[in-house]
Amino acid sequence: MWRHYPVIVAGGGIGGLAAALALTRRGFAVKVLEQAPELGEIGAGIQLGPNAFAAFDALGIGDKARGRAVYTDEMVMHDALDETLVARVPTGEAFRQRFGNPYAVIHRADVHMSLLEGAEESARVEVLTGTTVQRVEQDDDGVTVYDAKGGRHCGVALIGADGVKSAVRRQYVGDEARVSGHVVYRAVVDKNEFPVDLQWNAASIWVGPNCHLVHYPLRGGEQYNVVVTFHSREKEEWSVREGSREEVQSYFEGICARARQLIDLPKDWKRWATADREPIGQWTYGHATLLGDAAHPTLQYLAQGACMALEDAVTLGEALRVHDGDFARAFAHYERSRVARTARVVLSAREMGRIFHAKGVERLVRNDLWKGRAAQRFFDAVEWLYGWRVENCLAA
Repeated sequence: MWRHYPVIVAGGGIGGLAAALALTRRGFAVKVLEQAPELGEIGAGIQLGPNAFAAFDALGIGDKARGRAVYTDEMVMHDALDETLVARVPTGEAFRQRFGNPYAVIHRADVHMSLLEGAEESARVEVLTGTTVQRVEQDDDGVTVYDAKGGRHCGVALIGADGVKSAVRRQYVGDEARVSGHVVYRAVVDKNEFPVDLQWNAASIWVGPNCHLVHYPLRGGEQYNVVVTFHSREKEEWSVREGSREEVQSYFEGICARARQLIDLPKDWKRWATADREPIGQWTYGHATLLGDAAHPTLQYLAQGACMALEDAVTLGEALRVHDGDFARAFAHYERSRVARTARVVLSAREMGRIFHAKGVERLVRNDLWKGRAAQRFFDAVEWLYGWRVENCLAA
């Protein structure tokens, strides 16, 4: 009887919808349970490495995502105190030849829309909004997921893609998120309100003591994403809420006027108190496994959170292909293929945050190490990250 049930996916964000697409491409019916009253992504822009585009292609939505992205000419880092150019990494033809795909920036909602369109084109995906997962029961044949309204959802397996505050992870792992104390403010500004002297076709970052500022174009250059990060003076808990202009302005004394103008632009901010988790070696519990932020939430300093969720989904689909739909063997292979890589991203992101926010002599060392570095050296440094391919995604 159980084989006639769908795979249940907890969470309808980027990771959940990517998992749904990967599963349907292996012939499975999928039921997505999303707690929000309607599908959509909060947030603003995100950066997409070449590994994200490899995943989009594997999920059958490469053209959709490419049509909505903005392709940058370079990544640029300046010192926010004195405007010194610290590093410049070209992302044009040489970059594409090295990694097989472009570097791009995109509105988070446009990634979500591309995935949702792919899901809607499949008769195998059912999405239920306003459905919050409360608990999971398992027997020898499958899972039963109970929601907050008393609903009961039966499936052959469960993918927990329900984010940093995952209910699935809470039940099976029970650990707490590691609140970083770093606060991120995000906003989108129309081009006609954005400083002309900062309208670069680049993923740009200004790094300062205990803070940094990011900007890049979105939606054909008609908008600009503005992201600022600082170390909070307060004890934080993981949260997303409306931001305060007064708060964000109070954290950037001493940075150069050119970078500081970014803080004064947005009329409205969204505020994230960020968190990750300590990497764990087990994601799979019987007929359930974790994916994306539920498995390996990471800080934003490598711009790889969404990319890792996309990789997870593709790898899970490949494992199911190799093991002919045997979930037990596929989940084990998926986990074995992903744990070390995603843990490296989590830990590397923490270290990159420390480098971005260096102060005193450490700041001078950072600037000296990266100043004038050839593009090829930067390419070599990120080969492990951007060199991901579908054909090499499964561990031996």
